[in-house]
Amino acid sequence: MRIDVHAHLWSESYLDLMTELGVPTQAQRGTGAGSTEAELADRFAQLDAAGVDRQVLSVPPVSPHVADEAGAVRAAQLVNDEYAGIVAKYPERFRSFAALPLPHVDASLKELTRSLDDLGMVGAAVTTSILGRGLGDPLFEPLYEELNRRGSVLYVHPAGEGAGAELIAGHNLTWSIGAPIEDTVAVMHLILAGIPSRYPNMKIIASHLGGALPMVLTRTDHQVPWEAPGTPELPSLAARRMWFDTVGHNHAPALRAAVDTFGADRLVLGTDFPYQAHAEYQAAIDYITRELDAGEAAEILDTNAQALFGF
Repeated sequence: MRIDVHAHLWSESYLDLMTELGVPTQAQRGTGAGSTEAELADRFAQLDAAGVDRQVLSVPPVSPHVADEAGAVRAAQLVNDEYAGIVAKYPERFRSFAALPLPHVDASLKELTRSLDDLGMVGAAVTTSILGRGLGDPLFEPLYEELNRRGSVLYVHPAGEGAGAELIAGHNLTWSIGAPIEDTVAVMHLILAGIPSRYPNMKIIASHLGGALPMVLTRTDHQVPWEAPGTPELPSLAARRMWFDTVGHNHAPALRAAVDTFGADRLVLGTDFPYQAHAEYQAAIDYITRELDAGEAAEILDTNAQALFGF
């Protein structure tokens, strides 16, 4: 089964609510990622042409991570109910990650329980930082404990905040280089906090080939023992406990570096739909089969995600 783990869907009603809550939504509108019949028909045609069986839907970066707890809960419930309805209507095409009203952990645990038990979701999606807090913050440990207890999935996607750096966000670099930098920082926050080793049953998927991590992982092994001596294991070992999606904008050397660094068994297909659509959607798959040997490509495209989710 060919499963695309990095795909978005936003209804106009959800985007309108997030706008009310102060979250920018201009970049998500008019992209073909809506839930109208026409948009879904076009999406399904692209999946069919590319040989993709199913997408796992997620809302980041437009996540209900806002300071207003009541607003965050309202938004999370709205989009999770929408996703549950779409999955029920098209069970062969979609699964979904739950949106959580973070940083409100008690409310998030309640919504996670509802999403997994009542709505049939396959895990939770969060952004690489949440209102300025990194994912290694102890505040989020109860969420990790619950996902670990359930053996469920934590999907991590860039927040689109330039990793909190004005030199990124203030210079039109938020998505071109800011997003993979956020991926890199978030994975390292998790590793430094020992999250992958302390919660081994929680299946963490990071976006965009892990950002810059394939290029700097050995460096972190050398630097972390003196710079962050409390880190429970070398980053190269911790990274092998995680999974990474293949969104690399069809840059074969980046894909090769990720395979050589993490192993083909740690990569899962991602496309970043709708931001890679039509010809680019096909190319997001073709670059895997073109660059890798048949065995590696088959693992990444057809078996790793299915085993990870247990479909």
